[in-house]
This record gives sequence, structure tokens and C-alpha cells, in this order.
Amino acid sequence: MSNKQISIGLINPKSPSNVGAVMRAAGCFQANAVFYTGERYKRAARFHTDTKNATQHIPLTATDDLLASAPKASKIICVELVEGATPLPDFQHPESAFYIFGSEDGSISQEIVDQADEVVYIPTIGCLNLAATVNVVLYDRLSKTDLAIAGDELIRASRDTNNQVKVKS
Repeated sequence: MSNKQISIGLINPKSPSNVGAVMRAAGCFQANAVFYTGERYKRAARFHTDTKNATQHIPLTATDDLLASAPKASKIICVELVEGATPLPDFQHPESAFYIFGSEDGSISQEIVDQADEVVYIPTIGCLNLAATVNVVLYDRLSKTDLAIAGDELIRASRDTNNQVKVKS
């Protein structure tokens, strides 16, 4: 999967804390780019959100058209509570994907859903917020591949410097 492209599209996100949390998830789960539409985030972006510097190499790009911003080889995957969508546990992620998420207080338009290669939803009672949804989808993608890195070296490299806890042997 050396040519994989994992990108995220956000439709008019309103919350700088949610966008910051999406950027942190993008860094943790090795996404390549995040795109967003709308003006609400730009107006609110003066607020700082902790992303633990995991995202400094991931571009966050404003766009007027998410579909036009999708990397060429990527499948368009809408993530939304939409009738007829595939439950996430049953979904097989494509090698290269452009995941599109609706806003915290809205939905993905019918026009975008109609152009998607797949539409998936997370089977929850009620809906998750934007950042939680992105985290769950990216974790699901990772868990279904053989690319997951595990072990104490990863833990030491990833944890906060104040955490030195070990499992008792």
C-alpha cells in the first residue's frame, strides 16, 4: 500500500476545537491531507487547539469544492447517517480514500452523496460529533489492515513525556 492516499474532507466545520481534534486524528492515523469548505472555521480559527504537534506536516486546506479537491486515485467515501448506507463494521476500506464528513450541525448534501463511491455510517444510538466520527473511521481503517504498528517502541514514541507507567510483569 505504498501509494495509498488518505484524505479527509470536512463540510463547513464550525468548531475550531473539532477541526483541531480532526487534525490530531489525521496525524495519529497517518492521513495525508485535510480539506474543508465554508467560512465558519476560518472565522473561528484564531482560537488555538492543542494538536500535540502531530499534524505540522499535514496540510489543512480551504476549498470551495471537496469533490474537485479529492486526490485522483482516491475513492470518495461519505460518512453520514444516511438511509441505505453500509455499516462501518461491514465496510472494506479502499487503498486510497477521500473520506467526506458532514458538519457538526448539518449533513452531507444529496449531490455529494450521489457522487460517492461508497456511503458508510457508524452504527450508534444517536450521532457522534465530527472529531469522534473521524477518529472512529480512521481507527476502523487501521484495524482492518496489516499495517498496524504495535509494541513498546510505539508506545514510548507516542505517549506523553509525563507518562512512564508500565504493566506489572
